[in-house]
Amino acid sequence: MLTLLAALPALGQRAELEKRIRRSTLPNGLEVIVVENPGVPLVTVEAVVRNGSFVQTPEIEGLAHMYEHMIFGANVAFPSAQRFIGRLSQLGADFNGSTSEERVNYYITLPADSLEPGMQALATALRFPLFRPDELAREKQVVLGEYDRNEADPFFGFQQRVGHALWGEAWTQKNPLGRREVIERVTPEQMRAIQRRYYVPNNTAIIVAGAVAADRVFALARAAFGEWPRGADPFAASPVPPVPPLPASTAIMVEQPIGGAMVLRQWHGPSARRDVDATYAADVFSDVLNEPGSRFQRRLVESGLFSTLRVNYYTLAHTGPITIFGETRPEQLRTALRALDEELQRIVDDPAYFDQGLFESVKRQRVAGTMFSLERASGFAHQLGFWWSVTGLDYFLGYVDAMARQTPADLRRYAREYLVGKPHVTGVLLPSGAGAALGITEAELAR
Repeated sequence: MLTLLAALPALGQRAELEKRIRRSTLPNGLEVIVVENPGVPLVTVEAVVRNGSFVQTPEIEGLAHMYEHMIFGANVAFPSAQRFIGRLSQLGADFNGSTSEERVNYYITLPADSLEPGMQALATALRFPLFRPDELAREKQVVLGEYDRNEADPFFGFQQRVGHALWGEAWTQKNPLGRREVIERVTPEQMRAIQRRYYVPNNTAIIVAGAVAADRVFALARAAFGEWPRGADPFAASPVPPVPPLPASTAIMVEQPIGGAMVLRQWHGPSARRDVDATYAADVFSDVLNEPGSRFQRRLVESGLFSTLRVNYYTLAHTGPITIFGETRPEQLRTALRALDEELQRIVDDPAYFDQGLFESVKRQRVAGTMFSLERASGFAHQLGFWWSVTGLDYFLGYVDAMARQTPADLRRYAREYLVGKPHVTGVLLPSGAGAALGITEAELAR
C-alpha cells in the first residue's frame, strides 16, 4: 500500500497533498476529487452534500437524517430498495451514509473493476429517488428505533439537556437526530423539498479514493453526473442564521442510577469561518491537556480529583463546541470543579505552563495521527468529505502545516478568548439522591 505518512516530510504537507489530490469541477458545479492509491484493488466513491442539522428549523428538525435513510431506497432505475441494494450487492459493494451538523455523506466501497457501475448507481440514487410511501414508513420506524435506543441510555437525556442549555434557540441546528414528532409526521413531499433545495450538483462533491486513475474518474463523473442540472445556491436567499452567544453560565444537574459523578462542561468555541487560526490552536490545546504527562493531567487526574478528564474541540463552520468531560466521586465534586477552574486560570496566567518538549511532541503526534488516518482509501474519502463540507478543502490541505506553526502563546490566547471567564454550561450527572444528600444545587454549580 502507498503510505502517505512515509511519503510526506515533517513540513510542507500541503504541497505534497496537492500532488496527490486531483480536483475538477464540472460545468454544473459538481466538484470531483480523486485520490490515487493503488495498493489495494478497492475504491471508495463518496457523495458529500452540504446539508445536515445546521439548515434545520424546528418544523423539519431531523429530516436531513431521515433523508439520508432514504437514499438507498427505490429510484427510477430500481423500483424498490431491495432491487437497488441487490444491485449494490452484485457489485460487491459495502455502503452506508451518515448525517452530522454540517455534512451528509453517502459512500460505497467496492472492487476497483466495478467503479463505473458503482458511480452510475450512486448517481441514480442521488438524482432520481422515488421516496415511496411504504419505504418511507418503514425507514421512519428505523429512525424512531434510534430514538428508542438513545433514550434507553441514561447519558443521552443528560447530553440533550446540556445541549439545549448550551445552544438555546440554535439547538435545532445542532441536533442531527431531530425530534420524534417531526419524524412521525414525515411526508414524501418534505423529502422532495430537501432534494430540490440541497441535492443539487453545485452543493455536492464526489470523492473517489483508491485504485483509480484520476483522468478516468473525471471522465466517468462527466458521464454519470454531467447532465445533473445546476440548482439555485441553497444558502443565497436564506443564509444559515448565526449561533447567538451564550449570555451567562448555567448548570444542569441530572440524577440517574449510576455509581459515580460525571461532569460535562461546554463552551461556545471558534467558528472555522470567522476565526480559523483559533481552530488549529484548539486542537493542539486539547491534545496537550489530554497528554498523560501534562501539568493538567498531573494536577487533576494523577492527584485523584478526577478518574478521567478529557478536553475536546469539534470543528464546525457555525460555532463548534469546546467540551471537557470528566468522572469523579460525588463527594469530591465541588473540590474537583474548583481545581479545574483554577487549572484553566493557570494556563492563561503562566507563560511557562506548557512544557516545550511535550508541546512539540504532541504536535508531531497530531501530524502522524492525521496522516495515519488517511492510509485507507475509505478513511481518506471520509476525511476529505467532512472538511470539504464544513470548511472547504483548502482548510484540510493546510491543516498539518498550520498545526506545526502553533506556539504556547497561541494556546494561551485561545484559552483566554474562549474558555477562562467565558459563559459555559456545567452539566453534572449524579447518582440518584446524591444532590440532596450533598446539598448540591444547579445554582451553586452555575457560579
